[in-house]
Amino acid sequence: MPDVAAVIDDLRDESEELDGRVRELSAGQWAAATPAPGWSIAHQIAHLTWTDEVALLAATDAEAFAGEVARAMEAPESFVDRGAEEIAAALDPEALLARWRAGRERLEAVLRQAPAGTRIPWYGPPMSVASMATARIMETWAHGQDVADALGVTRTPTARLRHVARIGVRARDYAYLVRGIKAPEEEFRVELEAPGDGPVVFGPEDAPQRVTGPLVDFCLLVTQRAHRDDLAVRATGPDADQWLDIAQAFAGPAGPGRAPRGEGK
Repeated sequence: MPDVAAVIDDLRDESEELDGRVRELSAGQWAAATPAPGWSIAHQIAHLTWTDEVALLAATDAEAFAGEVARAMEAPESFVDRGAEEIAAALDPEALLARWRAGRERLEAVLRQAPAGTRIPWYGPPMSVASMATARIMETWAHGQDVADALGVTRTPTARLRHVARIGVRARDYAYLVRGIKAPEEEFRVELEAPGDGPVVFGPEDAPQRVTGPLVDFCLLVTQRAHRDDLAVRATGPDADQWLDIAQAFAGPAGPGRAPRGEGK
């Protein structure tokens, strides 16, 4: 079982790293386009603001959160964009930063104070406190990648990527479910290279279906921040190969993913 406090510490650190990247940006940089179509850097931070606030609602008022889920189901393809757009359009960068910081601090406090065994409802299955914090790390890292790409910044991978990989593996069957595909019954072996930290591994050592490659590349794949063709992630076995084509670490509809580098140029 993960150390809940340590996972929440990592969430705080991931958020602070991204905060440090955007806090000194000019107005023009806040408006810069990111790889997500129609989303500026402001939209990326607005999305994190919105999801932190929704996670806080889920952790503190399950009935009100159920209403949010019902509204999302009315327009499942647009509710995420709508949440980001509403906040980004309403706030200047200074106010947006202040709201993001306040929301994530409130969420951190609630997660730290949650009783052992707490289950938090979400758009997918309910989650433990550690899983919710892990999901927030994944979201923050993924949208932080969009910001870094927009700014032309190459990030140094951290040990926090283990959380992103873990949720990507745990969400394997969900990726099949949202596409109406029956998931394989057997577990896969996932072996990921993390220089300096030792390998990150999941699943039975003798599993015939296997995924290997760099930890950061696997995280880019499951968050759909890079196309499979541009990554050094490899599959052994037809089921593992299919999974790499559909993997997603996030709840909600299947995303379109990113085109291979150079496509459309």
